[in-house]
Amino acid sequence: MKKIIYTFGIVFCSLLSYSQSQYEQGMNQAFALWKSNNPSEASALFERIASAEKNNWLPNYYVALINTTTAFQSLNDAKKVANLLNKAQETLDIEFVKNPENPEILVLQALIYTAWIAADPMTNAMQFSPKVMELYAKAEKIAPDNPRVIFGKAEFEMGGARYFKQDTSAMCAQIEKSIALFSNFKPESIYHPNWGLDRALQAQKECNSK
Repeated sequence: MKKIIYTFGIVFCSLLSYSQSQYEQGMNQAFALWKSNNPSEASALFERIASAEKNNWLPNYYVALINTTTAFQSLNDAKKVANLLNKAQETLDIEFVKNPENPEILVLQALIYTAWIAADPMTNAMQFSPKVMELYAKAEKIAPDNPRVIFGKAEFEMGGARYFKQDTSAMCAQIEKSIALFSNFKPESIYHPNWGLDRALQAQKECNSK
């Protein structure tokens, strides 16, 4: 599981500065910082946006997502991983209370738990694995056509199957399904979650290379 690395494709929109709201300007700047490999600066800017947009779940979602994905890329540094995941959890909790049925938030919560498992499977797998599966099951009931739900569940199950040297063909079929869903998925806005296809395509290659 420590080899699981999540890469995320972010869709950016070029807007004329005079037509942008302050929220749009801030979001675009934060995404640009993240894309240019400045995750801590991007996270801080998303936090500032969240403090001004208290009824909008997206800024805090991206604070949690940035810190979680950075944790996956820092698995050899236990202290850093703990700090990043604690920050991600603290921030996501703010939105989870307000949006307990949001499938994107459920997927991100599962991802945070998966990062804890990846960082120390011997210590954390037993505690967090059932929670991850419960979250994906709940998300799938709410949004069965959400590609991140289908892919996230399949990739998590694949990690466990590989760890125990089990057959992964069923997970590969679900990854194929998620890719088809990605092709038809339309986010509510340019700022809503739209990541995961690149990782799904890589997982598809790994399935086909067997």
